[in-house]
Amino acid sequence: RRRERYFAINCGSIPEGTIDSELFGHEKGAYTGAIGESEGYFGVANKGTIFLDEVGELPMATQARLLRVLETGEYIRVGGQEIRKTDVRIVAATNVNMRKAISEGRFREDLYYRLNTIPIQMPPLRDRGEDILLLFRLFAMQMADKYRLPKITLTEEAKKMMLQYKWPGNVRQLKNITEQMSVLSEQREIGVETLRRFIPQDPESTELATINQPGQHSYESEREILYKILYELRGNIADLRRDVSTLRKQIDENRDLHDVASHFSSGFIDSAKEHVPAISSRDPRLSPYTPSAEEAVAEEIKPEQECLNLSDLGRQMVEKALERNNGNRKKAAQELGISDRTLYRRIKQYGLDKK
Repeated sequence: RRRERYFAINCGSIPEGTIDSELFGHEKGAYTGAIGESEGYFGVANKGTIFLDEVGELPMATQARLLRVLETGEYIRVGGQEIRKTDVRIVAATNVNMRKAISEGRFREDLYYRLNTIPIQMPPLRDRGEDILLLFRLFAMQMADKYRLPKITLTEEAKKMMLQYKWPGNVRQLKNITEQMSVLSEQREIGVETLRRFIPQDPESTELATINQPGQHSYESEREILYKILYELRGNIADLRRDVSTLRKQIDENRDLHDVASHFSSGFIDSAKEHVPAISSRDPRLSPYTPSAEEAVAEEIKPEQECLNLSDLGRQMVEKALERNNGNRKKAAQELGISDRTLYRRIKQYGLDKK
């Protein structure tokens, strides 16, 4: 196969809507803009090799198509019905933790085992020891040839610093720093002071990453933390809004009942006072212990109050207000000191609308 065609495909750079067409091809008119047929990489690379870089970024639908190709060598173009066959060698690479992606449902487990025929683990640059210095020498020679400058070298202290650095960007970061020092540094022998100007000195870059214990949850990005906070706030706000609405409704109902009851009681007492005859304290027929007019009124209304509950008081008050205003609900509501809506609700509650 080494003499056949070879294609390197970055799966993370192809949009999700067109990746199936790029890999497996499409028929004419399969979608808007498909003005002609396309073989796709699997059709063009028959008998050759396809390198799928960042394979962990593939959508779930594309993973199912890829699994069929790996198992049977058959695929169908987008918008087509004809089954086609291909014989392609697949090489895949990713920096995603595949075990975690499988547990989170972002990658198919059967596709992982189908791709994982001959696994090759590439350790991070910080774990490769003296390889850091060997790669630095290689990149230094490449930059010297590229820019036609003398090759840079490292002092012993600078070499120790290179070995102690975390290298979060791995080989790409090492190559970039070597190129910067080759172009920007006036000295060809790089010491610690010069190296510090090109290597970040923040704690996150100089300390090794911590490994989480099994069962612990780790936030790999700030986006996940923000989503969790926003989700909790949304639930708290919804509960608070519901509690406030319930409390407000209870307060309104209690206020309406209190207003109706107080207005009825004061009106009843005033009307009772009007019908009580004036009693002179000089009447010789009265004993020294004759009760006053207010006490007489209280004695008269006491039996009636005992037989009335709060609902009966409200009903009688609403009936009297409607009678005094000849059935005008708006005036009756103003007289009772309540809103029109509350009066309509009380009328319906007491069954007065059926009269």
